[in-house]
Amino acid sequence: MDLSTTYLGLRLSSPLMPGASPMVDDLDTVRRLEDAGASAIVMHSLFEEQITGEKLATIYHMELYADSYSEALSYFPQSDDFALGPDQYLDQIQRIKQAVSVPVIGSLNGTTPGGWIEYARQIEQAGADALELNTYFVATDPQETGWAVELRILEVVRAVCESVTIPVAVKLSPYFSSLANFVYRLDEAGVEGLVLFNRFYQPDIDIDLLEAVPTLKLSDSSELLLRLRWLAILSRQISASLACSGGVHTAQDAIKAVMAGADAVQVVSALLRHGPEHLKVIRDDMVKWMEENSYSSLRQMRGSMALNRCPDPQAFERANYMRTLHSWRAANT
Repeated sequence: MDLSTTYLGLRLSSPLMPGASPMVDDLDTVRRLEDAGASAIVMHSLFEEQITGEKLATIYHMELYADSYSEALSYFPQSDDFALGPDQYLDQIQRIKQAVSVPVIGSLNGTTPGGWIEYARQIEQAGADALELNTYFVATDPQETGWAVELRILEVVRAVCESVTIPVAVKLSPYFSSLANFVYRLDEAGVEGLVLFNRFYQPDIDIDLLEAVPTLKLSDSSELLLRLRWLAILSRQISASLACSGGVHTAQDAIKAVMAGADAVQVVSALLRHGPEHLKVIRDDMVKWMEENSYSSLRQMRGSMALNRCPDPQAFERANYMRTLHSWRAANT
């Protein structure tokens, strides 16, 4: 069975890979992921705040009595909040490159232009085969327009693309007023891949302590539906590769993502729940399903359920919307 695919210009043995997660902090886990069939290793993100915070700390210690920096430092997470600091992160890329034979994809998380972008070049120099830029940003300023947010992200993306020669993918949230147009502009800016989507973690409230409580809930297959819709909409409308991230737990989930148009499928929550070896379960079940349904290669099914196969995608979407709403009444009468 030919599961091979091309993502970010990289020829991969299959679309399955771990997404950004703490699993890469342990070399033994990374080797287990490769043994389980991971076609690439995606690093977790190095955050803009980590890099900026380290630089501010350096300045603070150089000018110990300059009070102007002490307040600035308080806005950044403590260094022990992260398993790997900026220098350790680069070292880990080198160690992983030596430990596995599959491509390694670095990751940066930032949303404002600044000196942290130079780390894109350092990630490349450390040996990364590609770079994933995670644009996790919650717009809280009522004076800032959606257009301004998009322009800032585009500026950051262009700066990163100009800093490196390795392919760059952008990991997006679905919360843009015209996602298709924004993706089109990212495609024009030179990105070679889009990852759909990152997850906004929602804080809870402790009503007794009157504190916001960070919560981390692993995904389930229901989260895949949003990804399928946008994969199907964007497939073959842009030149950049498409990766699905979020909601892939089974072979059926991975097959749906590929049929919608994904070139790569990133798995995180299922591996955190069941261990790295679960990737082999997904792969083996994919092969079994494809054999039972007379597929000889991944290429045959990729994009087979993309929206561009419909002569009027907008009308198709509205028809599906109406049909879905009325299906509740039909099913419960």
